Amino acid sequence: MTAPEGRGIAGQTDTFRILHVSTGNVCRSPITERLTRHALVDRLGDPLSGGLIVESAGTWGHEGAPMEANAEVVLADFGADATGFVGRELLDEHVIRADLVLTATRDHRAQVISMGHSAGLRTFTLKEFTRLVRAIDPATLPDPRDEGVVERARALVRAAAALRGWLLAPTAEADEVYDPYGAPITFFRSIGDEINQALDPVVTALTGVQTPH
Repeated sequence: MTAPEGRGIAGQTDTFRILHVSTGNVCRSPITERLTRHALVDRLGDPLSGGLIVESAGTWGHEGAPMEANAEVVLADFGADATGFVGRELLDEHVIRADLVLTATRDHRAQVISMGHSAGLRTFTLKEFTRLVRAIDPATLPDPRDEGVVERARALVRAAAALRGWLLAPTAEADEVYDPYGAPITFFRSIGDEINQALDPVVTALTGVQTPH
């Protein structure tokens, strides 16, 4: 039996797999997945050349569903690509293969961790991970030019996990991204801005490359 790609509990390979999780996999996690890919392309040219793979799934995922139309509009606002997206229900294999799981809410995080697969040390809410990443000195991470983006990303996850018990959220709600499902486009856009702002320091820390201006 071949080990699945990605690290998770299956051993290290030359890829680093990021899994974004929300409820239906039609609003928040598709926006986060495609904004992450967009930001990686901005910094790396081709994220796959750095070994980074970005996916998403939903705890109550609408298997095979397209993303919500308002989510597509939000992605277009950022110049990100919405094409070819297909919703997925979160499965054990997704968690096993993931090196980093970023969830919309604490409930999603708890659901992923409850699936087992030693997921606790690599599962965070998006905003929680942003908060932890901001506290990590980039100079303590491997230089991606010498050791590669994958090694840097793995070190970042370990450092964030080590900080988690020491750097608590100011409020419980501070780590949440609320569900815009069924809401007007204005709310979708505010959620898109929130996600984009949370992702920026994360992608910078992962790649070692600042946002291009």
